[in-house]
Amino acid sequence: MTSEVAMAYMERTIWAQLVASVVGLVVYLALVVPQLFTTPVGDIAWVWPMMWTILGAIVLSIVLSIVWGMIARMRDPELEHTADQRDREIERFGERIGQSFLAIGGIVALVLSMIEAPWFWIGNALFLGFFLSAALGGMARLSAYRTGLP
Repeated sequence: MTSEVAMAYMERTIWAQLVASVVGLVVYLALVVPQLFTTPVGDIAWVWPMMWTILGAIVLSIVLSIVWGMIARMRDPELEHTADQRDREIERFGERIGQSFLAIGGIVALVLSMIEAPWFWIGNALFLGFFLSAALGGMARLSAYRTGLP
């Protein structure tokens, strides 16, 4: 097995996660942002839209990974789905990038709770931290595959 085969598999998975994350964010924003203009923050319906878009993004990511994997398998039946040392290093690199944004989102949510901000802002700070973690960590992984690790 060559590194290119494992890289293609890992890259497909990262792309599926990125697409699902962006779709989830766009759907959530489309449901919630219009309410900001017409509804007091304390009355905005954000909890269930957030939960459903997170669940939907997870399901979409899994479905995209499976479908892209099936298409790749049809193109190359000998395709293996294993990771090598380079893949593991890139995964750790992406996780470090992603975790930093998750921590920033957590700190913002903590500060918002300290000043007793509405739950809407606290929840959305965490949501944005999770999105940035997934999106920027994924972009860092893709960049590492294309240009190498820094």
